[in-house]
Amino acid sequence: MQFYSTNRKTSPVSLREAVVRGLAADRGLFMPEVIRRFPPAFYQNMKEMTLREISFVVAEAFFGEDVEAGKLKEIVDETLNFDIPLVKVADNRYSLELFHGPTLAFKDVGARFMARLLAYFNKQEGERQVNVLVATSGDTGSAVANGFLDVPGVKVFVLYPQGKVSEIQEKQFTTLGRNITALEVSGTFDDCQALVKNAFMDKELNEHMQLTSANSINVARFLPQAFYYFYAYAQWVKQMKARFGEGEQLAAVLSRGPVVCVPSGNFGNITAGLFGKRMGLPVSRFIAANNRNDIFYQYLRTGIYTPRPSIATIANAMDVGDPSNFARVLDLYGHSHAAIAAEISGATYTDEQIADTMRCVWKEHQYLLDPHGACGYRALSEGLQPGETGIFLETAHPAKFKDTVEGILGESISIPEKLQAFMRGEKQSIPMSKEFAAFKQYLMTV
Repeated sequence: MQFYSTNRKTSPVSLREAVVRGLAADRGLFMPEVIRRFPPAFYQNMKEMTLREISFVVAEAFFGEDVEAGKLKEIVDETLNFDIPLVKVADNRYSLELFHGPTLAFKDVGARFMARLLAYFNKQEGERQVNVLVATSGDTGSAVANGFLDVPGVKVFVLYPQGKVSEIQEKQFTTLGRNITALEVSGTFDDCQALVKNAFMDKELNEHMQLTSANSINVARFLPQAFYYFYAYAQWVKQMKARFGEGEQLAAVLSRGPVVCVPSGNFGNITAGLFGKRMGLPVSRFIAANNRNDIFYQYLRTGIYTPRPSIATIANAMDVGDPSNFARVLDLYGHSHAAIAAEISGATYTDEQIADTMRCVWKEHQYLLDPHGACGYRALSEGLQPGETGIFLETAHPAKFKDTVEGILGESISIPEKLQAFMRGEKQSIPMSKEFAAFKQYLMTV
């Protein structure tokens, strides 16, 4: 399959080139030329399929023309060696728990898939040295660092804003060493993202070293996130059948489909869900839940996209002032504000509202939310119409934000052993200016 740039000023490229380059030469984001629509029979049969089986079918639609079926199945199986359960939290509200992977965050899926796909292409090219640049506002860095750890021929540079990620998040990518280097940038996430984008556009730097990105701007990072939307729907159908039995009420619920609410920062996650809907996934509509960084919410209201510097919040992984994947949303809907607003609504919450939601859900339903999931739960609760059911994405384990969560709830929470192991490690990071000249000089000398 060929992949074109959202800026449409360069020729389409192969999947391998899109993955290795990350960003198009005209600074656009790559999009697949074809979004395949699945037949109704697939959706009818999904409830009998496993996560891996569903994901392989979806993966074939995107990558099957470029990766041999046996190898693609192997990549999917290695990526998804954990479950993603759908859990009922309250009436008509279900949590898709995306925090059961190695770093306890939803980004494990895309990062692990991309690492294996890149290794496959790299091996075909004779294992040339590939340098992965990734900017993180929290969970991306840990997922990418652990997904690419010890992958042959790949070095990873994680850029993160100094003092703006949780201690546990920081430890997950600064304690690994080996082929992982953490760069502590004196700025915001947007500054980190700008450094990565500028590096891709710098001719001298790209002649010096082969660069790619593992942020959701990379098609191999964001497209695999579509897998769990399909699996969520399959689980939802089973739960609806168990709840209503066979009959007219069940038929009415299934004909509507679930509302899906996604805590949104850089918009890679919700964009993957929108791709699923374009492929025929029977989702009623989407809700994009924002913290105070409400650029998309304001776009929905006004039709004008106005990026601005990000604001630090307790839902730090969503602290993005210029979401990269907004370009993909625009492209997917033909730059039509009306078409976007017809399928996606928005919500925005302050730290106080997020904290209040965490306390209320814990008290009333004994369900522990992290700050990002709390945005999703609240937006879903406030956005559901009579007769609708909905799914919100719980994107990270609450223990990754231990101090914040304990401070809000007033009680201690347990830390999974996976996280405790990271906390025992020693932080290794390199201070970095937010000025591109300093970053370029560093890369030219490593």
